[in-house]
Amino acid sequence: MPSPRPTPVLYRNGSVYSPADPFATAMLVDGGTVAWVGTEHAATNLAGPGVRTVDLDGALVAPGFVDAHTHTTETGIALGSIDLTACRSLAGLLDAVSAAAASGAATILGFGWDESQWPERRVPTASELDRAGDGALVYLVRADIHSAVVSGALAAGLGLAGLDGWDDGFVVRAAHEAARQATRSLTPEQRRTYQQAALLHAAGQGYVAVTEMAAPHIAPREDLETLLSIDGPGHELPLPEVIPYWAQLTTSREEVRDLMQGFGGRLAGLAGDLNVDGSIGSRTAALREPYSDDPGNRGTLYLDGDAVTAHLLATTAETVQAGFHVIGDAGLDVVLQGLGAAAADLGLEEVRRARHRLEHVELADDDAIAALVHYGVAVSGQPVFDALWGVEDGLYGQRLGERSAGMNRFASLLAAGVLVALGSDSPVTPLDPWASVRACLQHSSPSENISARAAFIAHTRAGWRLSGRSPMMGQLAPGTPASFAVWKVDELMVQTPDNRVQSWSTDPRAGTPLLPALDTENAPLCLETVHDGRRLYAVDGFADA
Repeated sequence: MPSPRPTPVLYRNGSVYSPADPFATAMLVDGGTVAWVGTEHAATNLAGPGVRTVDLDGALVAPGFVDAHTHTTETGIALGSIDLTACRSLAGLLDAVSAAAASGAATILGFGWDESQWPERRVPTASELDRAGDGALVYLVRADIHSAVVSGALAAGLGLAGLDGWDDGFVVRAAHEAARQATRSLTPEQRRTYQQAALLHAAGQGYVAVTEMAAPHIAPREDLETLLSIDGPGHELPLPEVIPYWAQLTTSREEVRDLMQGFGGRLAGLAGDLNVDGSIGSRTAALREPYSDDPGNRGTLYLDGDAVTAHLLATTAETVQAGFHVIGDAGLDVVLQGLGAAAADLGLEEVRRARHRLEHVELADDDAIAALVHYGVAVSGQPVFDALWGVEDGLYGQRLGERSAGMNRFASLLAAGVLVALGSDSPVTPLDPWASVRACLQHSSPSENISARAAFIAHTRAGWRLSGRSPMMGQLAPGTPASFAVWKVDELMVQTPDNRVQSWSTDPRAGTPLLPALDTENAPLCLETVHDGRRLYAVDGFADA
């Protein structure tokens, strides 16, 4: 027997972010579709016994956020691990480990530490973690997730000292891979529990979709298969949609076809964290010139030009979106060379048609940006990286010196015509979409600031576009999917088009939909999240039927 048709819902007495009407204060949702947006006066004619009315009380209804780069299982694990992001010293980190050991934990997992702002400017040794952990096995992943520190007890059990990347408890490359895999040996039920926790958390932050950057070096295939079994319609627990990528290197069209037919045929592409290089924080991003604080080190290239080219040739020939994790300028050079080789072999239009994407692209000069435009390549960027590490005397400055001024060039990318979508790389940075928007307004290099509206679009519509979804997604207008979040905000404003300052105006003559002012006392609070007409989240008592 078919389910009864849901009652239409009329949201009114608020503000609706809609390209159809910049002055809209009301919206009618019929099933999974936005049926109407308009003024309060017109909404009166739509209210009635067959319509459920929700009084917004001044709240903002806006398209739901799409995170362009997440790691769902890792986010769930991080939510249940020691949060070390607030540690401001080596001693503070060791105290946190000691507190966890005092609770009787046999294995201590933590995430988020960043020694670049500690007075000691060094990481703990294996023996220091042994003492703080009092016999427990300790694995603490750095904020960028490309390195970690481990206790001597854990290292001895795994033989880490004999692997590439071991340095007295600090692990990168092969040593880190072995430690991470050992601490991520999970049952299917554990995976599902972590994934549900992460997706429920995302829904509470206004996300209607997350882009999962799965890869065999991060988690086994079953991890993504489990994740794709719990999202979307038809499941008892409504959760944000997962846009899945699988970062497995290919060398032939047959491999591409086989992979794309897997995972229920849901893969958006063979892209994501297919690592060309590492990270700035762990000094593994591949650079043209050495690190300022490690003159003998230019980082690590995990993939060479032949491997990158082979993957691009195979995917482009099948019109499948490929992509790579690339942060350093030398790493980007390798990718651009591969794109050039693919274009020479298959034709430029075929490369453009495949809509390849790159993750992070933190160091890109003008020539590299022009090449991205030439090949039709999109970028997934993480603005909170700059907010955390682009500050004066911050990590970027320590690692790169003057070169740090040319990082995370969102304004330059957008001005050149590159499609840019925003994400968190959670759990590297929190699932906090308004923090990403705010970071775009307060870039460490003022010339790379972008407007709140541009940042908001990059965090909503662009996320859908980047994965090849319908252009109707990510906006609220008659006939579009009912995928939105409701926000309690201190103040709604229009950002004025002044490139010199980030100023705001309440003048409605701007004719631009209103967004939250992000310099007020309180950050926007998510009251409800809805995707395709299904409620994913609501604060207690909001819009109860």
